[in-house]
Amino acid sequence: MAELPLAAVDRIIRKAGGARVSEEAAAALAEVLEEEGIKIAQQAAELARHANRKTVTAADIRLALKTYK
Repeated sequence: MAELPLAAVDRIIRKAGGARVSEEAAAALAEVLEEEGIKIAQQAAELARHANRKTVTAADIRLALKTYK
């Protein structure tokens, strides 16, 4: 079960152009976003460790996202 709020995911889908959004669609996107987000966060944490830091910064997330694509 995804930890992202379905209402927030629903708003994302509506911003993308969805006029109506089923609960199942929001749940499916939330699951995918969480899975992919975890992968990016793991890469960012590895970048922070490589830089001898315990804190993951926004720059780590952005760099992880660039290498993820």
